[in-house]
Amino acid sequence: MNKRQRIAEENYLLLDLWHQSQAGDSVAFCHLADKLYRTLFNYASNFTSDREFVKDSIQELLIHIWEKRQKIDIQFVTIYFLKSLRNQLFQEFRRNNNSRVFLDIEDNDQISDYHTIETEIEQNELNSENQLKVKAAINELPKRQKEAIFFKYFEGMENEQIADVMQVNRQSVANLLFKALSTLKTQIPIISYLLTMGYHILF
Repeated sequence: MNKRQRIAEENYLLLDLWHQSQAGDSVAFCHLADKLYRTLFNYASNFTSDREFVKDSIQELLIHIWEKRQKIDIQFVTIYFLKSLRNQLFQEFRRNNNSRVFLDIEDNDQISDYHTIETEIEQNELNSENQLKVKAAINELPKRQKEAIFFKYFEGMENEQIADVMQVNRQSVANLLFKALSTLKTQIPIISYLLTMGYHILF
């Protein structure tokens, strides 16, 4: 099963839990929350090292979604929850005058899409001893580049979906990914393959 098939199948299962939740099944919602929790936690951790703040934010989000469940229309469950968490975090940071956590300045040069780099990623050989180096290198990226890498390689999202969550256009996503991968490749030559094949054990 390729990545796209795996993601589609996973979304089908999550949608089933979501529809049960909408009908008032709190057990199904708990199962849904369990399945999404690690993804939500890892994503929020891109922006703050305060684990308790992250946990509280996720709990607040889950309560809000449960209370509003009958009015929410979801097609892609993970994307909806991530986008909602992103908006919630942004509002919280803005209240605390720390909104720049989401606002790393990127130049707006129109960089062509990075399919050649992505293809090269899949041609390299996996080297497990470099995984810690990959994680450390990703953590050094600007926030928005790190965010785009998370969505693309850890959640398997398409550029259009990433753009929707990050509230930017598709070209901006391509630019962020191009810059991030270019930076990472200067540090770790086999970064591409490590991201596409080893993402599940990096975080």
